[in-house]
Amino acid sequence: MLEKVKTILPILLKWFFICVLIGFFSGSASAFFLVSLEWVTQIREHHNWIVWLLPMGGLLIGLGYHYYGTSVVKGNNLLLEEYDKPQKVIPLKMAPFVLIGTLITHLFGGSAGREGTAVQMGGAIADQFKIIFNLENTDRRALIVMGISAGFASVFGTPLAGAIFAIEVLYCSKIDFKSIILSFAVAFMAHFTVEFWAVKHTHYSIPTIPNINGTILLWIVLASIFFGFAAMLFSRTTHFWGRLFSKNIKYPPLRPFIGGTILALAIYFFNVHKFVGLGVPVIVDAFSNPSENYDFLLKILFTGFTLGCGFKGGEVTPLFFVGATLGSALSLIIPLPIALLAGMGFVAVFSGATHTPIACTAMGMELFGFESGLYIALACCIAYLFSGSVGIYSSQNSKGAKHKLYQRFKRANLKHL
Repeated sequence: MLEKVKTILPILLKWFFICVLIGFFSGSASAFFLVSLEWVTQIREHHNWIVWLLPMGGLLIGLGYHYYGTSVVKGNNLLLEEYDKPQKVIPLKMAPFVLIGTLITHLFGGSAGREGTAVQMGGAIADQFKIIFNLENTDRRALIVMGISAGFASVFGTPLAGAIFAIEVLYCSKIDFKSIILSFAVAFMAHFTVEFWAVKHTHYSIPTIPNINGTILLWIVLASIFFGFAAMLFSRTTHFWGRLFSKNIKYPPLRPFIGGTILALAIYFFNVHKFVGLGVPVIVDAFSNPSENYDFLLKILFTGFTLGCGFKGGEVTPLFFVGATLGSALSLIIPLPIALLAGMGFVAVFSGATHTPIACTAMGMELFGFESGLYIALACCIAYLFSGSVGIYSSQNSKGAKHKLYQRFKRANLKHL
């Protein structure tokens, strides 16, 4: 027994030390990113003319990735691919590339999120420990899980959801027990690191939670189906613009330049500033005031176009925007509290677009309180089922129950042709 302890203890200490380092460095990177993001957002909001520099910002991003960042241009999809089939360590330059690219996108008025940036920085930082500690290739999967977990948890202030998200987004592949433990450990470490740097997160609340009954359950199902369709539209719109630009503009740096020009003209002539950047003020307002019934559609359009033409940033905060404003607008026809519908949509659309209903349920309870847990869980699961088989991450292998359901549906339809 003593011999086993002597053998296992150094391994446990090594991985604990790795967790602390990844959590600290990823959390610190996210803290710096959040502060920088707030800074560039304030600059943009106080100088609306800066939107005219969006084409040049896009060209700068495009040139940087085309000539120096081709090995990391896949972003989140590179993390998923390396987890599924480990080949070589993710270049550390992924972190500064996506950080600078995202800040440029937000500074000049692109519509994008932030989780992709934090996840990529976390993944790139974590994967370097394979070299530092001379780890086996089999341990790289655990490192990638830890990087995703640390990045997500630290940027949103939701360590439980971050830990589960890292596992669930990769659930189609084999997840070992060690990865689960490490994912939770590093998520909390990264979260507390951001708190250590005194960086604040946006807080939301659902003040009224009605008692559930049969009628309310039917309304929940109806709203959640809408959330699932919105998630499907978001995913397919983003992929559509990406394919369109890739097919028609062969020189990659020109894609964000041309896209940025179109965005700048649209933002200026149609005065749609509330759909650029993260849109956090609009999300917060959706919890107390009904949103316009077209807000979620315009956010889908602007975000899909921004990311599809080559600008950098995440998709999750725009998904929050889409879900919260859709839920808020539905409050005009669905007799449920506006904050509850906005909160349900906030996480349910995210659930459908990323195939992560468990992580999104955890996030909802972390953000809105455990009292709303049943509503959040139902919304996330139903939206997940109605969001289609294609998510925002093209390299995500959806091989779960929903995928099998769609495969059976396709086979059944083919037999009748």
